Amino acid sequence: MTVSTADLWDERGPELDSIALNFGDFGAKDSFSGPARTVRCYQDNALAKSTLSQPGDGAVLVIDGGGSIATALMGDMIAELAVSNGWAGVVINGAVRDRVALSSMGLGIKALASNPRKSSKTGEGELDVTVEIGGATIRPGAMVFADPDGVVVEK
Repeated sequence: MTVSTADLWDERGPELDSIALNFGDFGAKDSFSGPARTVRCYQDNALAKSTLSQPGDGAVLVIDGGGSIATALMGDMIAELAVSNGWAGVVINGAVRDRVALSSMGLGIKALASNPRKSSKTGEGELDVTVEIGGATIRPGAMVFADPDGVVVEK
């Protein structure tokens, strides 16, 4: 991504939504973009793991974990799957773990917090559904743009 989200907003504001959450940067890439894939899950990362195990083709996985930071929805092993399968980044409305390892991986990772507690693995959740996070609506296929200023998505 070569244009900043602030500049993008100035150029295309009415066409965009901004996710109004205070995300931290956890991956080695602090700027990334790509078409959205979505997962809705709550304290269960099995669906996110299976999705990131598939070819990403430069997409951004947006995980709506309901804002829970009680368990991590991604750690180093799942992030490594994302890197090896060509995902541009992951935006998590929830927590991560293994933050030292994540910081050296060639992946954009935005999340709310870090928590060493792992999530359940029952596979509950929904894939490629429209999610609402921080006042923004994210549809599968919509372009997502992320940098240190935040995350914007095409309406």
